[in-house]
Amino acid sequence: MGEIFSTLDLVLFFTALIGVMAVGLIAGRKEDTSEDYFLAGRKIPWWGVAGSIFGSNVSANHMVGMMGIGFSIGFAQSHFELGAIFGLMVLCYIFLPVYRKLNVYTLSEYLGRRYDERSRLAYSVIMIIIMAVVQMVPGLYIGSRTICVLLGGDAVEQVEVPVKEKDTDKSTATAVKTKLKTNVKMSYYALFVLALAAISAAYTIFGGLKAVIWTDVMQSVLLLVAGILIAILTFNRIGGWQAMMALDASGAGKMHMYLPSNHPDLPWTGVFTGLMAMHCFYWGTNQFIVQRALGARSDREARLGIVTAGFLKLVIPFFAIGTGVAAFYLFQQEVTDRTISPDAAFPELVKLVIPLGYGIIGLISAGLIGAILSSIDSMMNSAATLVTMDIYQRHINPDATDKQLIRAGRISIVGFVIVAALMAIFVLNPNSDSNFFLIIVDYQNYLTPGLLVAFFMGILWKRGTPNAGFITIVTGIIASWLVIYVYNNVLVDIDIVRETFGTQLNFFHRVVAVIFISAVVYVVVSLCSTPDAEKSKLCWSELGSHAPGALKNLLTAFGISIAFFAVLGFAMVQGWVFPTAASLIAGLWTLGIFLRTLLRSRASSAITDEVPTTLISDDRFWAGILCAIAVAMHYYFY
Repeated sequence: MGEIFSTLDLVLFFTALIGVMAVGLIAGRKEDTSEDYFLAGRKIPWWGVAGSIFGSNVSANHMVGMMGIGFSIGFAQSHFELGAIFGLMVLCYIFLPVYRKLNVYTLSEYLGRRYDERSRLAYSVIMIIIMAVVQMVPGLYIGSRTICVLLGGDAVEQVEVPVKEKDTDKSTATAVKTKLKTNVKMSYYALFVLALAAISAAYTIFGGLKAVIWTDVMQSVLLLVAGILIAILTFNRIGGWQAMMALDASGAGKMHMYLPSNHPDLPWTGVFTGLMAMHCFYWGTNQFIVQRALGARSDREARLGIVTAGFLKLVIPFFAIGTGVAAFYLFQQEVTDRTISPDAAFPELVKLVIPLGYGIIGLISAGLIGAILSSIDSMMNSAATLVTMDIYQRHINPDATDKQLIRAGRISIVGFVIVAALMAIFVLNPNSDSNFFLIIVDYQNYLTPGLLVAFFMGILWKRGTPNAGFITIVTGIIASWLVIYVYNNVLVDIDIVRETFGTQLNFFHRVVAVIFISAVVYVVVSLCSTPDAEKSKLCWSELGSHAPGALKNLLTAFGISIAFFAVLGFAMVQGWVFPTAASLIAGLWTLGIFLRTLLRSRASSAITDEVPTTLISDDRFWAGILCAIAVAMHYYFY
């Protein structure tokens, strides 16, 4: 492998790595109860919630995968980050008040109380599969592959370890056989997979969620420093942001947010429908994200942490996706001797723009490793929480002590990391040319639409029944494959359908169809079965002590805003309003909706610990600014 690491690089890299591990082990050294181990004693401050949510979400799949999609497709990938703000708001003000009011450990526990044990177990199994296979395995893959390229080698390059042959009088055939056995071959990629798995498992096993929180905060800082540093050096190399925009205007046009409705990867019709629904699932009903907010020391600090994480998400379109677009034009100018695959764009860019010998490579590598570890450790802890609380305690050992629960969680983590590492080594192709980030999102959303409907309808509609919850979850899985079959064998032959949605149904559009089918099934089954009066009380309006018309008012304001944004967008597309003006109007409208609701709420509420004394210290004020920026960006980058 190539030599791009100086002594200073190695010192910075290992100092950061060892430091993070040490902090994790120290932070979690006194986890005596299951609440300590799985929810950090419910004492996480707002900045811990923010750092851990951001660190858990922004893995190497983002650092490398987002840049790869910016490189190959363009800035339209920013919908994954801007749309996340909507999902975070749904978590913050719709789902989280219900979860915290019930003091649940797991989101499956909510489904168990709102519906029954069938729904609880179904959620646990689905989420364990998603976390331990669909997300952990690619995390190990993309991290290990990137390290290989950074070091100058190929991911499947092998090293022969020579062994001195002994004299032998045996036959030629036996001698050849002996030589084959003594010449050991090992893959750098496999070694890095095993190393990443072992390191992340070490402090997660012994430290629990508290160790994960502390390490996630540190790794989030490393990631931001590394990402912003690469962005600055890349844009300096190409002449700045404006120079890149000029190249884009006369080149491939990658800086536009909207792609045709029949685009195979990021159709504009899909990002405003299916992707938004996926954001609601990921941020509002995903155990390994929500668990950080469940462990917050107060409702207000949980909300403030979520909003802060949203502001951090707004940085990603610029230091990851925009930098990927810049890399596309930079490689056209300076790397003309070979083709670079999307998932290799990040390490190739690092080798091209980072000056050697100053420790910068070591710092960036530490940020990359931190991104990998912060996601893997979060998934390990959350998957172990589900196994322990929903399977071990409820079905294997109902009378388990805290020590037994913690031991079960640790054993689960060991099992997960072994399976994920083996799959990353033997199942995935370490030199794939595909956009792996989109493949991950596609696969996991075969399992999730029914779950999202069960959560949403259960929280917002009292009439939902236990049978409806479980049948809807199963329906979502079956319908995901059924929709693909019907489209490929029936609908694709209809000209207008094929011209609108393409020859292959994009998974965003598939999710919309599956959610619609699941919602219809939920309503029909609920109306055909008898609701449980006590279970029906476990909804947003009852647990949040909201006024009778609160939900109606919320949905009305949301509907009016959507209509306003659609009209404004149409005017912009027709050229009646410039994108800059449209972005300002949309941002002010969004902020105005939040401020109107906030001021009316404060006027009718007593000032308490949960209602800050000043407007600027209220999390809803900052949530309004966050949403205003996100909405404005949708128009500005038209």
